[in-house]
Amino acid sequence: MTPAVEFKDVTKRFAGAASPALDHVNLTIQPGELVCVLGTSGGGKTTLIKLINRLHDPDSGTVLVNGRDVSTIDPVTLRRGIGYVIQQTGLFPHMSVAKNIACVPTILGWDRDRIDARVDELLNLVHLDPAVFRDRYPAQLSGGQQQRVGLVRALAASPDLMLLDEPFGAIDAITRASLQDELLRIHRDSGKTFIFVTHDVTEALKLGTKVLAIDEGRIQQYAEPDELLAHPATPFVRELLACQGYTRDGRRG
Repeated sequence: MTPAVEFKDVTKRFAGAASPALDHVNLTIQPGELVCVLGTSGGGKTTLIKLINRLHDPDSGTVLVNGRDVSTIDPVTLRRGIGYVIQQTGLFPHMSVAKNIACVPTILGWDRDRIDARVDELLNLVHLDPAVFRDRYPAQLSGGQQQRVGLVRALAASPDLMLLDEPFGAIDAITRASLQDELLRIHRDSGKTFIFVTHDVTEALKLGTKVLAIDEGRIQQYAEPDELLAHPATPFVRELLACQGYTRDGRRG
């Protein structure tokens, strides 16, 4: 099986930084995984996913998506085939919910009937009644509703790969739990590959089929949640779990 994403000895440095943002990273993500990238601020989480959709390029090494070196793919073409969700939702404020969701399908040349049907399908998927929400603007939505629209906009053209960069970080706890449940359901039903950046251990353990712990640009552990809890591989992982209240038996103290 061709991996969904591969990093082969990837290093990325930013000008003026004392150390690499990513330091000789090797990683294989199989199709259908929901990988939670976990770590503290500045550890390399966001840089990792931005190398996948070429918002950054590596200084050395190779990043592959579905077996293709991303450096050989036009960045715009690459990004149209990858869903991308960020904390601030990135919705266009001057466009209705329907037009926001329709952005990529429109660029890809879908006909109007197909786009309209897809918009309604996706709004129903996240329990937003199309009759109520398709003509609203982002400013007329709650934070949780905006995040739902941002999520389905990224799904609109049915990409095989979804990148999510702390998408629920600015949402209240109750809404966040609801959105996590929606995400799990969408991932289960779609079978797509999701890579989800978070600094929250509980969120990573709830969502991830695999958890990738990263610190100072280096992978500390890549394992299923139960394995991470039972056998933290490095002092960083042990400290990260302890700081968020997890004991050695995997329970929260």
